[in-house]
Amino acid sequence: MSELEGRAEFLPPPGLVRVRCSVADRGAVLEAAGSRAATDALLALLRGGGWRPTAWMRFLVLAAERSWQEAARRPTAVAKISLLHGALLAAGRGRSRWWVATSWALAVSHLGLLEDRRSLGAAKALTLARANLPVAGARLGRWIGLVAIASDLADGALARRLGTVTPFGEYADSLADAAFWTWLTVRGEPSRVVRVAALVAWAVPVVAVAAGSLARGRMVDRPRPVVLRPAAAMQALIAVRRAVRP
Repeated sequence: MSELEGRAEFLPPPGLVRVRCSVADRGAVLEAAGSRAATDALLALLRGGGWRPTAWMRFLVLAAERSWQEAARRPTAVAKISLLHGALLAAGRGRSRWWVATSWALAVSHLGLLEDRRSLGAAKALTLARANLPVAGARLGRWIGLVAIASDLADGALARRLGTVTPFGEYADSLADAAFWTWLTVRGEPSRVVRVAALVAWAVPVVAVAAGSLARGRMVDRPRPVVLRPAAAMQALIAVRRAVRP
C-alpha cells in the first residue's frame, strides 16, 4: 500500500497545520470496542507522537470524529441533552450562557461513555442539572450548596436503583462536582484558607488522573472513594458555612 493509500489527510481551516492520520490509527480509535479502548488508543497516539503540536492535532481530530460517531448512534440522548440545556438556559434568562453551552458540548461529545445505552436517563439528567446550578445561583441563594449535596446523593442512588450506572454518569458526576464547587468556593467563600484547602482537595485527584493518563498513554482509573473523602468533607463544610452565614 502506498503512503497516500495508507494515510487519511484532514484539511482544517486555512492557517492551521494539516493533520495526517494513518488508516491504522483511525481504525484503532473509530473501531475500538468501547469508549475506554478508544480513549486508550487516542492517548497512545498522543504519547507516541511525543505530545508535539501535530500529535495534539491528530488527537483532537480523531477524538472529534469518534465523538461524532457515538453521538450519531444516540440521537435520543442528544435530543434530551439539548432539551435539558435549553430549559436551563431559559431558566437562567440568558445568563451564564457560556457555562450552559460548555456543559452541553461536554455531554454531547462524551456519549460513548453511555456504552450500550442509547438514552440519557433520569440520574444523568440530574447530574447535568447539578453541574448547571450556577445558572440558578441567585434564586437558590444560601441553600445552593445543600441543594447540590442533595442532588449528588440522589443521582447516585437513582442510578443504582434503576440499574443505569455507566462511565458517563461516573465521569459526569466528578466533573459536575468539580465545576460547581469550584464556582461556589471562588464566588462565595470568604475564608482564604478554606478556599485554598477546598481547591487543593478537588484539584489533586483530577490533576493526578490527567497527568497519569498522559504519561502512560492510557486511561488511569479514577481515585478510590477514600481518596475523594477530603473533597466531600470540604463540600459539606462550604455548604453549611454558606447556609448559616447571614
